[in-house]
Amino acid sequence: MRAHYDAIPPRSAALITLLVALLSRIATLTYSQEILKPLSLDQVGSGIYVHAGEVALMNAANEGAIANIGLVIGDEGVAVIDTGGSVREGRRLVQAIGQVTSKPVLYVINTHAHPDHLFGNAAFPPPAVFVGSHNLPRDMMERGPYYLKSFRPTMGALLDEVKIVPPTMIVDSQLQLDLGHRVLSLRAWRASHSDSDLTVFDERTGTLFAGDLVFMQHVPVLDGSIRGWLATIDELTKLPAKRVVPGHGPPSAPWPAALDPERQYLARLQSDCRDLIKRGVPIAAASQLAAASEKSHWELFDEYNARNATAAFSELEWE
Repeated sequence: MRAHYDAIPPRSAALITLLVALLSRIATLTYSQEILKPLSLDQVGSGIYVHAGEVALMNAANEGAIANIGLVIGDEGVAVIDTGGSVREGRRLVQAIGQVTSKPVLYVINTHAHPDHLFGNAAFPPPAVFVGSHNLPRDMMERGPYYLKSFRPTMGALLDEVKIVPPTMIVDSQLQLDLGHRVLSLRAWRASHSDSDLTVFDERTGTLFAGDLVFMQHVPVLDGSIRGWLATIDELTKLPAKRVVPGHGPPSAPWPAALDPERQYLARLQSDCRDLIKRGVPIAAASQLAAASEKSHWELFDEYNARNATAAFSELEWE
């Protein structure tokens, strides 16, 4: 005899439907737990944690997790410094925060507009207040759609949930945030690595979150002004920090020695470009020659140095 689904009693059918729904829910939860595995955190100071990103290009395999991101815990709540390169990474950061504190996230501070530092913003809903440089809203609105389009081939579906979340608290020059007996000093800088660079200094421990104003291991990436960046480095050395959390590289490093390799690279890039301009070398050739002597000191050199040289050459040829 051929079975018919309509022969199943209504109550049995309802139970089967419920069972299928429960099994589906269990499968979904299992999958969610897998993809929401908390990020690993290094404690670099009292109440200060950092997730060190890979020294790599953003892609689906690494979830865009190539930048250093961190948090500072005060008596009343938490400040998150950058959120990573995808909402998935941001959610994993949320999970990691829950493992070290039950205090709420009061502030999400974006150090600049590049996607590896803020594509995870949507993982942090209100009441968290987003904080950034006075130039950050403009940079995010102008560049956000381009970044979403250009990273689609390598990031794929991980970009589906990304939202461009601009700051509602603006740092014109300097600003202090009190997390409860823990004061963070924020400072917006001239165009340097980018047009919207911001640093965060924890006064209690002397820890400086430098964003991409400080690169280690990963070759510096120039998207602002080479002259501005070198001038900013001179001012950064005067900050009374004990350690720095660079935008890329180890979770922390001694200060100000951490600046030395970057300063050397940028100074060489600037001097080589000036020399090539003086000699009348065209920009296409100069992009392959400038700072070539620095190659052995940096990872991802081939991916970024020609671009850096082109940007520096374009800026310096009008001096």
